[in-house]
Amino acid sequence: MKASPTLTNNMQAVLTDLIELHIQGKQAHWNIVGTNFRDLHLQLDEIVDAARAFADDIAERMRALHALPDGRSATVAKATHLPQFPDGLINTKDAIDRIVAALEAAVGTMRKVHDEVDEEDPTTADLLHTFIEKLEQYAWMVGAENMKASASVTHPDVK
Repeated sequence: MKASPTLTNNMQAVLTDLIELHIQGKQAHWNIVGTNFRDLHLQLDEIVDAARAFADDIAERMRALHALPDGRSATVAKATHLPQFPDGLINTKDAIDRIVAALEAAVGTMRKVHDEVDEEDPTTADLLHTFIEKLEQYAWMVGAENMKASASVTHPDVK
């Protein structure tokens, strides 16, 4: 099978966002400060590792379909759908919000292209399913750091 221009463009959009997610995750990893630093520092490495692996998976899928992946920095900077990450030190609360936004933006791109991808190549759509599942899990787990509980549980023995 040879990827159509539409499938190629859709896979390239996913690749671009995954590369940018990896870069932003490292930027946050190096520059976070504040409460729960160590936990977030380690979580960011997990996200970075996943984004790098997923980028490699989609790029290699592109090659298997005779499409040419473009992971050059100028291409990524021009085409990413992720909001720009700030320079300098960033406190953990703000970093969490920004990383969750980046994860959600990357997933948003995948969901946007999913149906066209699935129509032409269900195998590539299966990759997207895997990526979406894991990135949404990371968004939930990282985002939980800033969430407020909506209910309090009282135990009859606790006063």
